[in-house]
Amino acid sequence: MSHIRVGGGKALRRAAGRRAVWVAHDADGRVAGTVGLDFPDKPNSRHRAELVKLMVHRRARGQGLGRSLLATAEDAARAAGITLLHLDTETGSPAEHLYQSAGWTRLGAIPDYAADPAGTLRPATIYYKQSGAARSLRSAAGGTARFGAGGAVSGNG
Repeated sequence: MSHIRVGGGKALRRAAGRRAVWVAHDADGRVAGTVGLDFPDKPNSRHRAELVKLMVHRRARGQGLGRSLLATAEDAARAAGITLLHLDTETGSPAEHLYQSAGWTRLGAIPDYAADPAGTLRPATIYYKQSGAARSLRSAAGGTARFGAGGAVSGNG
């Protein structure tokens, strides 16, 4: 398990905006973890993104992979001009320690937010993280900064 690597982001189309996804593989090529960013397409929300589905397979836990995936998504968001990230996670889950230790701010909890695999409704805690001064999302060419294939940022005029 010591040879886990995080690959480049892959932009996926969805109905209302974009999603960038990163997948970490172990030395045998098996998926060890994943994280995504959802980018809204509304004009008043292009400065923010939602961190989604940060998951680490049980065989890869305790090796810093969750922290590495989180840092990868945060770095990509900053590179795309995103200045505000937000997420929700199950209240009381081990993920809360990761987010708090990585500088995320706890906003509050929502009761009965999502069902667990057995169908029991569980509360979720909302976190956010700001990344520096607000930057314009407009490129020099007049386009909007967007994630491209491989997690690269490109101008789209």
